[in-house]
Amino acid sequence: MRNDQGLELAGGTASRSFGRALVLQSDLSSLDKLRAHAARIDWVPDLGSQIGSLDWWRGAATCSALCTAAFMCSPGFLRPIVGAVPAPLSGSEWDERRAQGIAPLAWGSATGRRMAANDLVRPLAEAPERPEIELSATLGQGDGFDRVLERAGVGRRDAAAAAGLVAQAVALDTIVPGTRISLTLGRRPARSVARPLEKLALRARFDLALTLDRAGSALAMTRQPIAIDSTPLRIQGLVGSSLYRSARAAGAPTKIVESYIKAIATRVSIGRDVTAADSFDLIVEQDRAATGEVRLGKLIFAGIDQGAKKVQLLRWNAGDRDSDRGDGGSWFDANGQTQRRGTMGMPVAGRISSSYGMRMHPLLGFLRMHKGMDIAAPYGSPIYAAVDGVVAFAGRSGGYGNFVKLAHGGGLASGYGHMSRIAVYAGERVRQGEVIGYVGSTGNSTGPHLHWEVWKNGATINPRSISFSSIATLSGANLRAFKERVANLLSVRPGLH
Repeated sequence: MRNDQGLELAGGTASRSFGRALVLQSDLSSLDKLRAHAARIDWVPDLGSQIGSLDWWRGAATCSALCTAAFMCSPGFLRPIVGAVPAPLSGSEWDERRAQGIAPLAWGSATGRRMAANDLVRPLAEAPERPEIELSATLGQGDGFDRVLERAGVGRRDAAAAAGLVAQAVALDTIVPGTRISLTLGRRPARSVARPLEKLALRARFDLALTLDRAGSALAMTRQPIAIDSTPLRIQGLVGSSLYRSARAAGAPTKIVESYIKAIATRVSIGRDVTAADSFDLIVEQDRAATGEVRLGKLIFAGIDQGAKKVQLLRWNAGDRDSDRGDGGSWFDANGQTQRRGTMGMPVAGRISSSYGMRMHPLLGFLRMHKGMDIAAPYGSPIYAAVDGVVAFAGRSGGYGNFVKLAHGGGLASGYGHMSRIAVYAGERVRQGEVIGYVGSTGNSTGPHLHWEVWKNGATINPRSISFSSIATLSGANLRAFKERVANLLSVRPGLH
């Protein structure tokens, strides 16, 4: 730049036209020169470096001067500093200050700004109650409807009135346990009485909602029917590596899959005959409410397609065309036939203490024919029916003690002795696996056990040797109703939700 400027000054007119004019600085005053010189001095150098240099001595002198000035300005170590003490607060001023201060809860702290009380404030004898309370109660297993309301805070009279109104629409014992009851309790005249019931709402049935509202001094009930679509749910898919897992992955509930496998297992071997390429087909009862809830029932159709062989089973009760909606019924194939095979199952969980045949009688002391089988089990263990049948006798029977006899048809009967308690009555129809009594030691018995006896055409036989095989066939109007039901179910589209 210095050379360029020299060229501009020494050059001709063309050269000077592109140059810049020089600005000459004026001379600084002595004070300005002193300030500039002081600004370039480092007054606080690092005393840990360059020890002994001129900058270090200058920093040490600065530090000493500052320490000396601080000591000279201090009041001394033994002379206290007197400060102004504010006057103590009292009355409303103290309350106002306490409301704005912060203190531990143990010292009675208060949060938020609170104005001190004045002449317009009157103390309350008790805190006012809310005008209404909204809460909910849940109906438990074996619980009474009115008892649930009373525990929630409803008065005894209102609870009885509400239970009476609900009973007019639906039987109270048919309300499903777990049903939620929404309650609204109103203002009460005194704390010594219960709040009045202003409103109650519940889902009494899947297709019915009830609402109770207070009209004056009484309650009025409003019924709200809910539209229900009872189209069954059909689920299909490939068996794959596991029939159970494939059915569960397709959306079938656990209990439905278990019922399906049990039904199919009566016709084919699940482990041997069913392959990965086979297709399963099951139909479940389904109810869909207009409010969006879905309720699944039991399995009513079970099928499996193996290409050359197709199994189609429908749950049906030969005595009632519409009973396939209930809990009973047997599995019939598409042709209207049902077949059952097997042996009698053990009626109680225990060990065989005495088998069928000749034995030394434990009480009489001599060799005698033992016409049944003794199964030792803990006292009170449940006893199950070995096969479907009708209770021919239930009561006390000599050395058998409490005794139950079941007639199974085809000349087959079974007896259960030494029970502690009988759970069936004469003429009752029981199914295999149903509890008919409990283990005891009544009659001629040396300890708690079950004496199990089986007759074939009146003669005793070994209970473990009997097998049964029966085939039932539908006919007439029952068969026509069965065929119509099968056709209706097979017309359901898979995956209809």
